[in-house]
This record gives sequence, C-alpha cells and structure tokens, in this order.
Amino acid sequence: MTVFKPVVSVIIPSYNCERYIGETIGSILNQTFRDLELIVVDDGSTDRTQEIVQSFGEPVRLVTQTNSGVCAARNRGIAEAKGAFICLMDHDDYWFPDKLARQLGALQDQAEAGVVYSPFIMWHPCADGSFPAPSSLAPPPEPDEIDPEYSGWIYHHLMLDCIMLTSSAMFRKEVFEKCGAFDLSLPYSEDWELWLRIAREYPFIKLRQPSTLYRQHPKQGNRLVRSIDYRTVLLTKAARKWGLCSRDGRCVKSRIFHVRLAGYHADFGLHHLQAGHLKTAIRSFLKAWVTHPTRMKYLAYIAAGLLGWKPKW
Repeated sequence: MTVFKPVVSVIIPSYNCERYIGETIGSILNQTFRDLELIVVDDGSTDRTQEIVQSFGEPVRLVTQTNSGVCAARNRGIAEAKGAFICLMDHDDYWFPDKLARQLGALQDQAEAGVVYSPFIMWHPCADGSFPAPSSLAPPPEPDEIDPEYSGWIYHHLMLDCIMLTSSAMFRKEVFEKCGAFDLSLPYSEDWELWLRIAREYPFIKLRQPSTLYRQHPKQGNRLVRSIDYRTVLLTKAARKWGLCSRDGRCVKSRIFHVRLAGYHADFGLHHLQAGHLKTAIRSFLKAWVTHPTRMKYLAYIAAGLLGWKPKW
C-alpha cells in the first residue's frame, strides 16, 4: 500500500468560521503548487464550519477536537502533518495562487534557512460588510526578490515587533521538532513567542512580494481587551533570557527597545481606559513612564483618565 507523502502540509485551525472558511480553503486548493495536504483542525465549532470543510473532499482532511484553543489546534495539526514543509493558515485569510511555489523555491535555494515569509495586505471590508475580490488586491507579477534587511538572523527585529504574520509563512518541519510548537499557556502573542524561539536557531527569508490577504473584522482575537499584557511580558522575558542581539551580531539598541516597550504598555493602558478599567489603565501608564521617563504624555494619560477621558478608536 502506497502512503501519500505530500511535500507541503497546510494546517488551518478553525472555530465557528462558516462565513469565511470556504474562501480560505479555495485559495489553498487554487495554488499553482499542488503537492499538498490540507489539514483543518476544528476546535469545537457549533456552526456549519465542519460541514463546509467536509464538502471539499480530498486533499482536505478534517480533524476535530473539543474546544481547546488555537494553540492546541495548531499543535495537533503539526503533529498530524506528513509534509517536509508546513504552513499555518488562519481560517479567514487568503493566499494568492503562487504563494506556495515562491516560498518553496526560496527554502530549496537556501538550505540553512528554517522559515520563509512574505508581506501581507490588510483586507478591509466595504461599507456593506462584504470584502473586495482578492483579484482586485493582487500585486502585479514580479520576479522573486529577497528583502535582506529582514532576512537572515532576525531575532533583533522581532524584539521590536511581530513582523511575521502566521498565514504568510512556510516552515521546514524540522523547525518544530527542534524548537517546539506553540505554548498552550498563551492565549495571545503565542505566535510571536514561537517566532522568537525559532529565530534563535534558524535564519529566516523574507520575500518582497505579498502572498497573503489578512482579513480584518470585529471578531479577531487581537481586538479583545485582555487582563494580561502578553506583549510586554513576552518581550521582557526574552530580553532577560537572550538579550537584544541576533546570532550574527545585529542588535536593537537598548534605548529603542525600551521606547517600543513603553509604547506597548501605553497602548495596553489606552485599551483598558476605553473599556472603563481605570486601575489597570493607570498601572500600565505608570509602567510606560518608568520604562520611558522622558515621555511625559504617559503621565498626562493618567490625569486625563482620572478626569473621565476615554480614547476613541
């Protein structure tokens, strides 16, 4: 009996995404590179998501689990994957047709790299709630070019921002075997935390051509107001453990790192102030000021919050 061994495994964690999942799957099955398997790990959906996934047939495979969170769903997919290369696709994003072919070629050309990623395009809804046709946003066809600034050892760049969108990347499977998978204890910034771990062990490749549409809508996880500021906790721990330099000696300056960290503290405080959580907001503004003492605006936010001001988004 011949066992199907695809070159690429694409993993989609899904949860109650009946509105978008079909278009997402379609963009994968429409790739110019077709030696792939598509594993949809459904995290306990209660809508028609599973029915829609099953309607596609091969090479789409549905794996179900009780609701355990996106990290558990992604990790389950990674464990199930048979391909030598793995892509992690969010259930509402979209790939342009040559995404897999371009990224696979880049990794085959640079054997030392563990990850290749591309820019993405923000996919905003129209006034009626519908989304523009993907073809209307597709970039003009251009030869593959590598962005040298954000390629190679990029840990130092990741200490300022999560510059790689999950849906826009391709990984060698060995990366997860060496670096581990997603941290199940993290409900937010779980991707960023994993990218930092990988960036300590592998060079990355960034292609200049956008590959992915990043759908924007109100139910996205990054729009939730959370009780813990996972971004600043993550970056503080990473700085203590690994410092601010990549393995090739490129570093982010301490001053620039702390300015960015203060900005994240303040952003967290503004979200809580808007939500009416005054005490949490004040604590965050104080952390921002202590981290960047010359930025007096952070103290002004405290005064404004005490007077009843709320930011508008």
